[in-house]
Amino acid sequence: MRYKLTRSRKRSSLVDIPDRPMTGSPDFPSVLSSTAHRPWPLPELPWVMVQRWHDLLFAHWALPPEKVRPLVPPDLELDTFDGKAWVGVIPFWMSGVRFRALPPVPTASMFPELNVRTYVRAPRQPDKPGVYFFSLDAASVLAVLGARAGAGLPYFWAKMDVQTLPDQIRYRSERRQRPRGAELRATYRTTGPVAQRKTDLERFVTERYCLYVVRSRIVHRIQIHHLPWSLQPAEAEFEVNTMATLNGMELPAEKPILQFAKFLEVYIFAPERLG
Repeated sequence: MRYKLTRSRKRSSLVDIPDRPMTGSPDFPSVLSSTAHRPWPLPELPWVMVQRWHDLLFAHWALPPEKVRPLVPPDLELDTFDGKAWVGVIPFWMSGVRFRALPPVPTASMFPELNVRTYVRAPRQPDKPGVYFFSLDAASVLAVLGARAGAGLPYFWAKMDVQTLPDQIRYRSERRQRPRGAELRATYRTTGPVAQRKTDLERFVTERYCLYVVRSRIVHRIQIHHLPWSLQPAEAEFEVNTMATLNGMELPAEKPILQFAKFLEVYIFAPERLG
């Protein structure tokens, strides 16, 4: 199935509509053929999953590295910018989630997701900076179970609701399973057009093409591919945000750095065991 947001004057909701090919073709050749922006070549391994990400808010806070370093496995190196560690709380929703050569699974092809993350490098391989997830909350229990078993990612099942209004996104998430208490209630919106150039910090927190997972003291890298992010300036109100607190971090009182991205198609490759 293909999914979209249906809009009314008051609110919007996620519904399904009949399937049609994604951009270019079901294999997205237009995305795979665009690689000049990548900091390293595409993996030789085949891609295994494709997703479409919608209405992302990048909310980032700067923390002293010594506050974040103990929360990252010692097998990874903390990546910093301007001498600070950066922690992101990223709400969005996804659609078109499917494995290669397989149709979408109805209960796991479209759902909201919310992640809390920082930035790392693998020892002895610093040329591939990536993302480290403290937690990922999702509304699909099947997606949660699959990502935990298949990739070792810290996914949690959550009760989630996304409303897309003409001028703003209303996002709600409350974790259903232990550890409970992870909750986000936020409203966000764009405040300008897509920026023609990214700042150094924007490139640092968004233009990353892999993530790292540590399982039994063994580092695994999962590479991804997508076109460059199209970022817009944004503003947000956080009514409740305990996502980082539950992960052992206290976010500073300063307002976060905010960016918005409307849409991105993403390929995900098979995990690689490092050393």
